Amino acid sequence: MRTRPRWTDRMLPLIVGAAQVATNHAAQGNQPERLPADPLGVVLLLAGPLALFWRRRNPVLTLTVTVATMIVFVARGHAYGPIFFSPAIALHQALVLGHRRTAWTAAAAAYAFFLVHTTWLAPVPSTGLWHSLAMAAVMGVLLATGEFARARRERKAERERTAREETRRQVSEERLTMAQELHDVLAHNISLIHVQASTALHLIDDHPEQARTALTTIKQASKDVLTEMRSVIGVLRDDAPRSPTAGLDRLDELVERSGLDVTAETSGSVRPLPPGVERAGYRIVQESLTNARRHAPGSSVTVLLEYGARELLIRVTDSGAGVTAAGPDGRPAGVPGGGPDADPGERLGGGNGIPGMRERAAALGGTLTAGPFERGFRVEARLPVPEGPRDPRAGRDATASVPARAPERTP
Repeated sequence: MRTRPRWTDRMLPLIVGAAQVATNHAAQGNQPERLPADPLGVVLLLAGPLALFWRRRNPVLTLTVTVATMIVFVARGHAYGPIFFSPAIALHQALVLGHRRTAWTAAAAAYAFFLVHTTWLAPVPSTGLWHSLAMAAVMGVLLATGEFARARRERKAERERTAREETRRQVSEERLTMAQELHDVLAHNISLIHVQASTALHLIDDHPEQARTALTTIKQASKDVLTEMRSVIGVLRDDAPRSPTAGLDRLDELVERSGLDVTAETSGSVRPLPPGVERAGYRIVQESLTNARRHAPGSSVTVLLEYGARELLIRVTDSGAGVTAAGPDGRPAGVPGGGPDADPGERLGGGNGIPGMRERAAALGGTLTAGPFERGFRVEARLPVPEGPRDPRAGRDATASVPARAPERTP
């Protein structure tokens, strides 16, 4: 989109034209050997400045016109000085806009003309090395100034381009993060709803009071998934979440509705962590509990958070499939592949859960390992965190082990 020219851009040619005509009379007084400007000379004095109106849209044409009028003006024997204003401005503008070859060619042609004219053609020829060096120095200063301005302009454009690319990259990464957030929210809560619905269907006839507990869990899980989805999608609408994002401070809520016998342990210097680490830690624990519930229903799970000086250790270990309400095939109701004989290594065979956790850890510069451990399964993540002061709200530095309250177990 082309912006409107500034008033200085419109006024500059008029100012230069007036200056060239007005100061030419003073130059004539100091150069009695040169001819005074006749009407054609005045036209030449005004032609160059008028060409400056097109110096941005067509810098090559502007430079050509200004240099040509200058050569004709000097060749006719008029005074040196003011006629140089417009070619100098056009030369600078051509360099700034990147027409380096044209600018250097025009400067070389002008220098060659002055060298020949002042040495052999002028009414009073000027000779000597000093005169030639002085002209070369003036040309060099003009070219160096233009090159410096061009380089500065290009650096500024490069910084702006880099900033735009960085903004687009951050937007793309944020979209990927949001997609991963939605995947984790849906996978965790839909899995919980599926397990509890299967349990409720199995118990509805013989143990309706226990089925009520499963239905209550389903209600809470569906409410939670809607809340978290609104929070993530709210970022797209308003660029800010409408409710707190998932963090380690909400770990107790996650454990309580997990449907498993979970013991949460915390050690080290508990302190606030960067939002990215908080969110990644929460999602890693969430996905680990989802895997445990899906592949080892009825197992006991230990969640350890160890706050180190430079890293956060997250370790989620389950004991292997336990005993839950059995279906006709002897497996837990509605949970394919469950039961005491389930192989923990089957969790590594497919799905996006473990790869997604690894990606979260790797994005923060951390690591994540997952695999069978004794009869169960263990997920261990190490997330780097900056060293910070101890959180006074935590109220403890020593290891703490707090058994989390889990929903009522079904027989």
